[in-house]
Amino acid sequence: MNVQIIVDSGTDLPKAYYNELSIEMVPLTVYLDEKDYLDQVDIESKTVYDAMRDGAAPKTAQPSPESFHEVFKKYADKGKTIIYFGLSSELSGTYQSATIAREQILEDYPDADIYTIDTKAASMGYGLIAYHAAKLAHEGASVQDILDLANHYVSHMEHIFTVDDLEYLQRGGRVSRTQAFVGSLLKIKPLLHVEEGKLVPLEKIRGAKKVLRRMVDLAKERGEDFNQQTLAITHGDDEENAQKLAELLRDELQPKDIIIYPIGSAIGAHAGPGTIALFFLSKTE
Repeated sequence: MNVQIIVDSGTDLPKAYYNELSIEMVPLTVYLDEKDYLDQVDIESKTVYDAMRDGAAPKTAQPSPESFHEVFKKYADKGKTIIYFGLSSELSGTYQSATIAREQILEDYPDADIYTIDTKAASMGYGLIAYHAAKLAHEGASVQDILDLANHYVSHMEHIFTVDDLEYLQRGGRVSRTQAFVGSLLKIKPLLHVEEGKLVPLEKIRGAKKVLRRMVDLAKERGEDFNQQTLAITHGDDEENAQKLAELLRDELQPKDIIIYPIGSAIGAHAGPGTIALFFLSKTE
């Protein structure tokens, strides 16, 4: 394989895929209890969720350009084509760090073949893009074929998600303090999605039981050809509801496959425990 796929830990990809598809991962940093941890390396997401339930407010930081430079250089030295897929630049400065590192590498390796792609996605929305690109790379596909597939996924990736407590979104500036307070009183569950890389409120659902049902309905409205799609569900330490959502999807949409995995520490530090997210491809116009 002469094409090396590189990602950051905002993909929330299952760890097995990194080895299986030879994907290199650059971790974000999570700050918790006055300590620094590398996401997906030396902290488990459940540790973050348990701390948040106890009142902790973890913070995150993007990888430095130097972190990306080190990884890019390793593969530039081998003459490999490098494709980095990045967490949405609207949600993190991680993609910017990678872009700076690319420019530095090209100063020393003018002939290096390096692509940096802003997926405009997060969690397994981002992860699915990188996963399918890595599968093609592993099979020996051309760089152009990999980029074409990736750009199609970037243009059509849907995120539908809900959070258990609006307070976590309020901390991150996604909803106002008043909205969080009123929403908690009324037991309102927000549904959100992603537009051009930004988190955007979609609907408000009263009652947790109705949320999963509505997520399936939205998938029906927005997606197609589910029997040819691999869907993804990520969750903030809520395997039970993730499995309930998967069961509804299998019964009604018969997808090719469903990947279920916990949301990582970096994304989870902002979304909070109890988050449920669904990712699929939208209809082709």
